[in-house]
Amino acid sequence: PEMMDGRVKTLHPAVHGGLLAIRDDAEHAGAMKEHGIGGIDLLVVNLYPFEATVAKGAAYDECVENIDIGGPAMIRAAAKNHAYVAVVVDASDYGAVLDELKTKKGTSLALRTRLAQKAYSRTAAYDAAISNWMADAIGETAPDYRAFGGSLKQTLRYGENPHQVASFYVTGEKRPGVSNAEQLQGKELSYNNINDTDAAFELVGEFDPALAPAIAIIKHANPCGVATGETLADAYRKALACDPVSAFGGIIAANRPLDG
Repeated sequence: PEMMDGRVKTLHPAVHGGLLAIRDDAEHAGAMKEHGIGGIDLLVVNLYPFEATVAKGAAYDECVENIDIGGPAMIRAAAKNHAYVAVVVDASDYGAVLDELKTKKGTSLALRTRLAQKAYSRTAAYDAAISNWMADAIGETAPDYRAFGGSLKQTLRYGENPHQVASFYVTGEKRPGVSNAEQLQGKELSYNNINDTDAAFELVGEFDPALAPAIAIIKHANPCGVATGETLADAYRKALACDPVSAFGGIIAANRPLDG
């Protein structure tokens, strides 16, 4: 039965037995029959919106109430038993699951394995968000364990070198920066583009736009030049003059909208 304002409802043998049972194991089958437990072939979970709750600046207690317990427990159980159970944690996978249910009258092991991997990644990122939020809340800057997690924003053109593969992951933080920026034009970005743009943004952000226009030029995460001026054009000329050779192919950031 559901109790304690919904804090306890899915943590029950009837649920976890149905998720974890090895279907072709006689002992497991006997236990299911004895206790009236039905097998669960498909689990779909939308976790409590903890990250979104933190991002909106909610109070501590509200954030705590949005820490999902039963959801991750069921996800992990289903993912462990992916030989028999499909677990879905992302709405973008609904279509693939529905297609197999329609065409195969079930889900393939290949799909279930992929979904299980994604499920564990999701719960890991979820727990990382909780852990890091709590560390920040108590002012713990060097915890014994530091977890990192994020969601894929885009696959990059290449890594630091053309033969390397790279992807861009974001944590959902609302702070202005490259992770929340929109690319308006141009070809697919590379790791170097992202890294240099972030460095340029952070550097030029040190200059108050209300005081003076500023320009920063970055190449391979190193500043080639930074300057203020009467106008952005003036600041650019000064920044470029710092090292015009290294600036070739670099990233330029301004602390004000371009003035034409």
